[in-house]
Amino acid sequence: YGQVANNLPPPDKVLELLTNLKVTRTRIYDTNPQILTAFANSNIEVIVTVENNMLGQLNDPQQALQWVSGHIKPYLPDTKITGIQVGNELYTNGDKTLIQYLVPAVVNIHNALVQLGLDSNIHVSTPSSLEVLQESYPPSAGSFKSEISGIMSQFLNFLATTKAPFWINAYPYFAYKDDPNRIPLDYVLFNPNEGMVDPYTNLHYDNMLYAQVDAVSFAIAKLGFSGIEVRVSETGWPSQGDPNEIGASVQNAQTYNRNLLRRQMANEGTPFSPRMRLEAYIFALFNEDMKSGATSERNYGLFQPDETMAYNVGLAAFADSSTSSTSISLTSSATK
Repeated sequence: YGQVANNLPPPDKVLELLTNLKVTRTRIYDTNPQILTAFANSNIEVIVTVENNMLGQLNDPQQALQWVSGHIKPYLPDTKITGIQVGNELYTNGDKTLIQYLVPAVVNIHNALVQLGLDSNIHVSTPSSLEVLQESYPPSAGSFKSEISGIMSQFLNFLATTKAPFWINAYPYFAYKDDPNRIPLDYVLFNPNEGMVDPYTNLHYDNMLYAQVDAVSFAIAKLGFSGIEVRVSETGWPSQGDPNEIGASVQNAQTYNRNLLRRQMANEGTPFSPRMRLEAYIFALFNEDMKSGATSERNYGLFQPDETMAYNVGLAAFADSSTSSTSISLTSSATK
């Protein structure tokens, strides 16, 4: 749930919308005080974000303590803040030098939480794009780019020590758009298809998202770490695009998100981690009219700013059938 628009409903209306849909988890791309205050005493867990331009300051433990004291502590425990994302796509978000600040920043933020006695229910991590991978196909070939493998090893050590997840922004749409003649549309949309078998593991994949997630898991394993959960911090499909944005349509967006929701409700894991439910956040809650770039960037939302559905993914029906142990997670970018 983000704010790169000039026509979004106020946070209390957004809370009402999410509550009616029985959505229980959301991500925001800052620590917007209006949102955190409005979501107090609700049933919705919120993951907040340290903006990229703050990363340099967080090299200083005292600055990190001040940040947590000012941006997190005042809203607890009334607002259920369950995670802090330190930056967003630090390796690929324009300035590749930002990633050098990652490990000091996550360590200092975590230590600040510990110092304030707030660490027990809040994990600290960061979302990466798939561009952190050198190889992603087949999934067992997954490996991190050599220039960041040292930083990744330090970061994974932090995640292993604190039992925090590794978050990945994964968009099968991009792969399909770039190579529609070789990548079957049904494979990226979770529709019935033959899928692919990883020749080295014999694991069968019937959709690209699970293959992308497992490529990350294999990359993590290659650096010597095990037991780190991989979660999807963003995935989605645009309902509209420019003429060269092949596949961007209402029908494909509806199909992708509806099929993903169905699998989320079934508590599925990936072929590499079948017993661990894959937690995925759908991008995005609203279409956001002030985003720059291609037309698709403004058209990932499940909802229009007036709270009407951009298309129907059956959320109400899923919500009616959901149990207390199942959650639907929605996200929308303020900076992406």
